[in-house]
Amino acid sequence: MADDVTGKGQSGRVPSRYNDQFHSFRTEMDRLFDSFLGTMPSLSGLRQGFPLAQGLTPSLDVKENEKELIVKAELPGIDEKDIDLTIHDGVLTLRGEKKGERSDDHENYHIMERSYGSFQRAIRLPETIDEDKVEARFDKGVLTVTLPKRPELVKAQKKIEIRNA
Repeated sequence: MADDVTGKGQSGRVPSRYNDQFHSFRTEMDRLFDSFLGTMPSLSGLRQGFPLAQGLTPSLDVKENEKELIVKAELPGIDEKDIDLTIHDGVLTLRGEKKGERSDDHENYHIMERSYGSFQRAIRLPETIDEDKVEARFDKGVLTVTLPKRPELVKAQKKIEIRNA
């Protein structure tokens, strides 16, 4: 039992992903997304066959307050010129391409590795967003998109009282 608290197995090592208590949860979530996406490539297949593929999909943080919606995307190793950010029909779309190259020359050998991949993430925006005043900043591998709300639409929302039957 004490081993469970420390997160280490009986051998004293941290358990591998396959012994991880959340592995079955991740697997089930992947299966649900795969069935929802239909003919698109399998998320779990990408992870198993191409371990670098999971690094191509940027992590997103979405926060909302009374005045704005803020979207942050982690894009390490990607140049600003390789990012495409658009809004069309109430959908914010982030597209990009990651290009990597590594070369290592030594007396006895030469290694040259290249990796390329593209990604796309889309977020349906609420009707309260003022698309004409959207701003984006890219700093140290983090893209921050600020989407201000139209004050007249925010105030137009009406709270509905719920009564007991």
